[in-house]
Amino acid sequence: MKRMLPHVAALGAGLMIIAGSCSRQNEATLTESGLDPAKFAGEYNGKPTALYTLANSNGMEACITNFGGRIVSLMVPDRDGQPRDVVLGFDSIAAYFPENNQTDFSAAIGRYANRINQGRFVIDGDTIQLPTNNFGHCLHGGPTGWQYQVYDAEQPNDSTVVLTMHSPDGDNNFPGNVTAKVTYTLTSDNRLDIAYEAVTDKPTVINMTNHAYFNLNGDPLQSITDNELYVNASTYTPVDSTYMTTGEILPVAGTPMDFTSLRVIGERINETDFEQIRNGNGYDHNWVLDTKNDINVPAATLQSPSTGIVLDVYTDEPGIQVYSGNFLDGTVTGKNNKVYNQRTGICLETQHYPDSPNKPEWPSTVLRPGETYKSHTVFAFSTDKK
Repeated sequence: MKRMLPHVAALGAGLMIIAGSCSRQNEATLTESGLDPAKFAGEYNGKPTALYTLANSNGMEACITNFGGRIVSLMVPDRDGQPRDVVLGFDSIAAYFPENNQTDFSAAIGRYANRINQGRFVIDGDTIQLPTNNFGHCLHGGPTGWQYQVYDAEQPNDSTVVLTMHSPDGDNNFPGNVTAKVTYTLTSDNRLDIAYEAVTDKPTVINMTNHAYFNLNGDPLQSITDNELYVNASTYTPVDSTYMTTGEILPVAGTPMDFTSLRVIGERINETDFEQIRNGNGYDHNWVLDTKNDINVPAATLQSPSTGIVLDVYTDEPGIQVYSGNFLDGTVTGKNNKVYNQRTGICLETQHYPDSPNKPEWPSTVLRPGETYKSHTVFAFSTDKK
């Protein structure tokens, strides 16, 4: 898609904002969620950014930027047919830049989602040392992971956008030239389908996910602790005080980690006498899914009693990270000038288990030349019609 880039104004080294729309939308037209596409037409490290809008006939809309492959807004009808924005985010592209906000809001994470212990792993006898950016570990691909880079974008139709990342050998010290694709598709039955692919020219590790902060109440001034959660998992991977998996896989039964039936999120989230709640400052753990990599079996369900919006998560991944927004602290102001306080969003990140490169007994994340990494996740929306 050819883009016109008029009126360039420099804001600093490697960063520019462009007054003009790079999206498919007319620059005078706001999205259903109230976003102005012109505020997403910019440039970061020499690459253009834009806002891409997907819509269906049911009143659902997904707005996605190629900066970090982020879902900026996601409009979903509630039980009364009123569309509500159910993800946290910002009103402009500049607000997403790491110079302004160090957040992972709704990003397509790569190369490696979650943590790698001390940023170190061994592949084919070679020790790889990654940058450490979280309690001495490498988190979400390092300090300049793909959530802080610009994907190339193509929008072949009104329901699909394809984002491509060309990650050079040595990107955050990861080996191999990697080409990765993230394809977002909004279906006629209110599903946001996310398909990931990657290839490499050297042995490397890949673990991609989406880091959406969901608030099915449609109002980030309301906590997600009144929402109900189901996770199709009888076990989970506990963590130490630095959020690193210990290598154990423990049963959820009889603990605050048990979401094998719908349970109010806030029911046991503050039971700090349980070590894992204390270590995670709430929920920030990987659940080992019982779905056997079958994308037709629900991995998790989240629902809001106030709006009736239901989110079913389907994936072919073996795990899901549930993060209850414990470190949101009111210092970030998002869309519509609303402050994001603690637990105003919940993440359901489909994934391989954290630190799998250092735990050979767990499903492998190694990708070799000639192979294609594939991962598939579906966020399916409906209402309870109460």
